[in-house]
Amino acid sequence: MSTSEPLSHFAHEYLDYLHEQSPTAAAADGVHSHDDRVEDLSRPAIDNETRELGGFARRLDRISTRTLTAEEQLERRMLADHIRGRLFEFEEVRPWERDPQHYAELLATTLAGQTLFDYAPVEERARRVVSKLRQTPKLIEAAQANVEDPPGIFIKTGAETFEGVITFVERDLPRAFRALEDLHLLGDLADAATEASDAIRGYVTYLRDTLAPRSRATFRLGRERFEGRLRYQDGISLDADLLLVTAKRELERLQGRFQEVAASIDAKADPSEVWDKVKSRHPEPGQLVETVRGQLGDLRQFIERNNLVTLPEEDQVIVAPTPEFYRWTFASVWTPGPFEPRAMPSYYYVTDVDPSWPADRAKEHLRGLNHASLWSVSVHEAYPGHFLHFRHQRQIERSLRKSLLFAPVSFIEGWAHYSEQMMVEAGFGRDDSAIELGQIAESLLRVARMVVGIRLHAEDMSVEQGVRFFREEAYLEEGSARREAERGTFDPAYVLYATGRLMLLKLRDDMQARESSGFSLKSFHDRLLGQGSLPLWLHRTLMLGDTGDELLD
Repeated sequence: MSTSEPLSHFAHEYLDYLHEQSPTAAAADGVHSHDDRVEDLSRPAIDNETRELGGFARRLDRISTRTLTAEEQLERRMLADHIRGRLFEFEEVRPWERDPQHYAELLATTLAGQTLFDYAPVEERARRVVSKLRQTPKLIEAAQANVEDPPGIFIKTGAETFEGVITFVERDLPRAFRALEDLHLLGDLADAATEASDAIRGYVTYLRDTLAPRSRATFRLGRERFEGRLRYQDGISLDADLLLVTAKRELERLQGRFQEVAASIDAKADPSEVWDKVKSRHPEPGQLVETVRGQLGDLRQFIERNNLVTLPEEDQVIVAPTPEFYRWTFASVWTPGPFEPRAMPSYYYVTDVDPSWPADRAKEHLRGLNHASLWSVSVHEAYPGHFLHFRHQRQIERSLRKSLLFAPVSFIEGWAHYSEQMMVEAGFGRDDSAIELGQIAESLLRVARMVVGIRLHAEDMSVEQGVRFFREEAYLEEGSARREAERGTFDPAYVLYATGRLMLLKLRDDMQARESSGFSLKSFHDRLLGQGSLPLWLHRTLMLGDTGDELLD
């Protein structure tokens, strides 16, 4: 039985529901009605959400497509996939049951959002943080009750992330609220921080002393769950085998190009030796932030001079060292949400060497952020990657396309990774072949992730085999190769960086073939970003009229 409910009404109520259920995601969207809360991940709350999502699915099914415009019919499909994707995550993937890091990252992000951005006066944000800290023991109780048999690698990464949260609570929160003058509120903040830290420490001990010795669970999703995630969360219908064929073909192409560019730098040396020399030229410890700051102006000028994409006037990004809890990343961008009523600065975090690291780890870390690669990192994170993308996102009017809750990883990360290649194609670094070599190395890493991620979860690749693959096929050093292989166990979505880039290149080629001499790179990029952070099948449909094959020629 169909209903006459407008799709816009349904979408509005569904988005409101998501913001209420996910206060951390709501804040990331720029909606602060629930900033004093932490997600309820108790089993009764999870069961209730699955029932509510089922109700939304049935309600959406009753909206007749005959009453919808062509674009609304596409958005209806996107909404249906989103609901199914959330249900699939709760009922099939079950991170709330398998992975303690699911809780650690949520807690880190929900606290950091209130300290990094000036959403409200400092007193109000401090009260919200106190409230979140008071709810932390309940979140830890839910984790301990739900996560009964996690894989050993999940215990390791979860415990490490929770320890980063403790450091953030005990060291970074007092710094963030040092301007606070209300002594009573300062006392509440200190008491709540102690209560939260004690609960987290107890759970870390439980993870290592109780769960770790008896851990027998596999990290693998399995082929069906892996493909289901891609289908529902990113609209990718290709199966794991076809994706793997595509990844291997791209890996071979990139390796050939890597050898060509390396030979142009030094024809007598082996490509790995050339790359080793390029990596030896890197910022010194303590200089990464300043080096990156100097890159951003050059990137902006190149984009403007070559007419690649519109640069919004509202533009401020602060380059700073990565907070402790997020130091497992090389670099990242944190931006105010698209629904924020006023402009605020974004933060581009770069992870410099930790003084406590042994010399060999510090050296390897800096070699990974060598001058050549660092240009691609800044393209990816800032211009025209994530930072510029999110600035465009703020200008979108339709809430369904504006919200980051519907943004698939394949488009978010695919755009940023595509930007690295696009900038080199447009001539960036033309006088320095090392810059192209660095960009190809970044692409090799992402395609290696695609291969390893698929084989870890849909086949029987081991972590050790993954380490060897990254080392031999993507020129990574031992420590970096191990971190990448381990990340693939708990973050299978990292296959989507390369997948998204390839899908965007295919879309661009198809658009250029259709428009011929009328094709404009800037027009293509502006239109793409102006449509919102949509699944790539929907971008294709809006721009070409049909979805086609997103990857296959």
